[in-house]
Amino acid sequence: MADEAGQAPEGAGTDAPGKETYDDRPFHSDNLPPEVRAPLEAFKGEEPPAPQWFRDAIAQAPERSFVESLGTKLEALTWGERGKPGLLLVHGNSAHADWWSFIAPFFAADYRVTSMSLAGMGASDWRERYAFTDFAEDAEAVARATGLYDGGVKPVYIGHSFGGGQVFFAAARKPEQMRAAILVDTGFGGPPPEVLAERQKRMEQVRNIPTVDRPSRVYPTIEAALARFRLMPPQPAGNAFVADFIARRSLKRAPLPDGSGEGWSWRFDPSMWEKLDRTGMMPEQGLRIVTPMVHIYGANSVIIQRRKTGEASFFPKDMLEVEIPDSHHHIMIDQPLALVAAIRALLAAWPATGPA
Repeated sequence: MADEAGQAPEGAGTDAPGKETYDDRPFHSDNLPPEVRAPLEAFKGEEPPAPQWFRDAIAQAPERSFVESLGTKLEALTWGERGKPGLLLVHGNSAHADWWSFIAPFFAADYRVTSMSLAGMGASDWRERYAFTDFAEDAEAVARATGLYDGGVKPVYIGHSFGGGQVFFAAARKPEQMRAAILVDTGFGGPPPEVLAERQKRMEQVRNIPTVDRPSRVYPTIEAALARFRLMPPQPAGNAFVADFIARRSLKRAPLPDGSGEGWSWRFDPSMWEKLDRTGMMPEQGLRIVTPMVHIYGANSVIIQRRKTGEASFFPKDMLEVEIPDSHHHIMIDQPLALVAAIRALLAAWPATGPA
C-alpha cells in the first residue's frame, strides 16, 4: 500500500505522534519515523538485495488471466496443475494479487493456487460501486474459471486483512463454496469516537458540494513513486526486498498532469472509499460459522493490540489461532517463510474432517 492507500477494516490513523488510532480510510501523516513513513526511500529506486529463496519463488511465473464477474474483469494469477486441490488467495485493501506471488509457488507442487485482485485493485476493473456482498460471487467466479474446483474438492480460501474480512463473510453467507478458510491478521473494529466525530464534521462541511472521482497521483519517476510507498496500518517493512517487489507491482504508467510525458501512478481506484457500500462490513451478533476456520496473526499486529484492549471479536469462540512471532500486520512482508510454514502445517493436518 502507498501514501494514498488505507486498510479496511484494519486501517490506522494517527491523532498524535507515536499514537495509533483506528480508521478505515486512506491515511496521511508525516509524524512517523522514516522506516515507517518511507521504507523504500533510502534505496533511491534501486532494488534491495534479496535472498535466493525469494528470487527462486518469483522466478516461478504464474498464468495471468482475467475472469469476468458482475460485468467486471478481475485479475487472476495461477500456479500449479489443474486437477489438484484448490487454494484461493485474497489480498488486503489497496493491494493486488502479486502480494502472494512469492508465497503461492511454495504450494504449487501440491495445489492449484490462484491469487485474485479484488475489483478496483491491481489490474482488475474499477466499479461505480464496491460492496462486501459482491465478493462471494467474484471469488467463486475466479475460483471456477481458474480450475480450483477441478480436483473434485472445494478450495480453501485464504485472505489477508481486508481480504480476510471478505473471506469471513463469504464463509458465513455461502459456506458451500469452500472447504475451509484461513484468515491472516484480520479484524473487524471500527473507528474510535474521536475519529467518528472528526469524520462527521468533515462530511457536514462538504455535504452540499458536488463530488467527482479523485484523480490518481502521478509521480515523474519510479524512484519518486517508490519513495512514497508505505504500509497501512503504519509499520516498518520487515523485509525491504519484499516491500519493493510489492510496491513496483502496485504501479502503472500514466500521463503526467502537465502533458510532458508519462510517469507512474498507483493501480487502485483512488475513489474506492467514496464508492464503498459499507453495508454488511460488520458481522451480525450471533453469526453462525459452519466453515472450518483458522486465524493466523502477527504477534505485534495492531489488530491484536486492539483486541487486547477489549475490542469485540466476531470469530467463533473455539476458533484455532496461530501466532507468528516478530511480525506486525503484514506477515507476508515481515515473516514470509513463517507464514508459508504455518499454512503448510494447517493444510496438512486440518480441517480434521478432511476434504469435502
